Amino acid sequence: MGVSRGAGGLGAAGASHRLRLAREHRGRAGAAPGGLAAAAGATEPDLDLRPVRGPRGGDPSRQPPAPARGHGEPLRPRRQARVTTVAVLGAGSWGTTLADLLARKGLDVRIWAYEPEVVEAINQRHENPLFLPGAALAPSLRAHQDAGEAVSGAGVILSAAPSHAARAVLAAVADDVAAGTLLLSATKGLECDTLLFMSQVAAQVLPKARFAALSGPSFAREVFERQPTAIVAASTDAGAAREAQELLACGYFRVYSNPDVLGTEIGGALKNVIAIAAGVLEGLGMGHNPLAALVTRGLAEIARLGTALGADAGTFSGLAGLGDLILTTTGALSRNRALGVALARGETLADYTTRHRSIAEGVNTARAAGRLAARAGVEL
Repeated sequence: MGVSRGAGGLGAAGASHRLRLAREHRGRAGAAPGGLAAAAGATEPDLDLRPVRGPRGGDPSRQPPAPARGHGEPLRPRRQARVTTVAVLGAGSWGTTLADLLARKGLDVRIWAYEPEVVEAINQRHENPLFLPGAALAPSLRAHQDAGEAVSGAGVILSAAPSHAARAVLAAVADDVAAGTLLLSATKGLECDTLLFMSQVAAQVLPKARFAALSGPSFAREVFERQPTAIVAASTDAGAAREAQELLACGYFRVYSNPDVLGTEIGGALKNVIAIAAGVLEGLGMGHNPLAALVTRGLAEIARLGTALGADAGTFSGLAGLGDLILTTTGALSRNRALGVALARGETLADYTTRHRSIAEGVNTARAAGRLAARAGVEL
């Protein structure tokens, strides 16, 4: 998933300047909720290619095979969780879409945007023409240029900052985040210099927050258009995953839980690299055969590296692995794939970056993936 180039340009100095946190003490952010609406969170089932037979009109959310009661079924929308205030960090297309979804569920949503013109457009005209053009946003959604104001008092923080800026963004608001606050990461990538995934970055910067990674096949534009979408909320804390499900689930947006955070993050990050290669194939005029080979072998390499690092192999056959890989390598809305097409047709990376406000995460991930594999002793 591409992210805001403006936010993506944040380095340590840029973050301290543009986040513009107030220097005076604001007090600690509101404590995390004691609990959310009781409901059984569902885990994503293993892939099963057997045909499903049953009466027409049966429960479409049942996913074969269901290993135990309540498994294999996403959380259905139920009574709203007791969290009322959510801060979204990053107003690219994905951050804006998730903020709009939450605002339309009746939550008090504050979104931090790096660009002053985005703040003005969201607050005055309820739109984000830079990163989600043509989308009429929820009137209740409020944008802030001061990230500290956005997170102050929020029970949940959703980070949609690009991977290379995530540490700076989280560090800038650390003093405003209370212990136990739920931190959701919608970023698909890893830090190039440290080779850390977002869960590991969060553990260093916000060690007292509860963490869940959001991943899966989900183009922002299609989610905004209310097209049926399924994603994964991955957390080693079952309660945190359940809260993420309850917070985000609605009629067109289903959320499955998965305890394999590392596998979920690896699948979400490395599929972007394969997507660039898929775009190169298209740009060279190649057909479906080489694309199928690329996707299949690409998934094998992702799984090989993931399992070597300790991930669950089953994760890569699910939404955060195979599902996201299929979408990003074949979908016309994929920024990573579009970059590959442009490169194959002779455009330089520098020229492409100049023309686009959104950066394809696969660029930085490609630079880091080889080093990560070498460190793990895995050949890619």
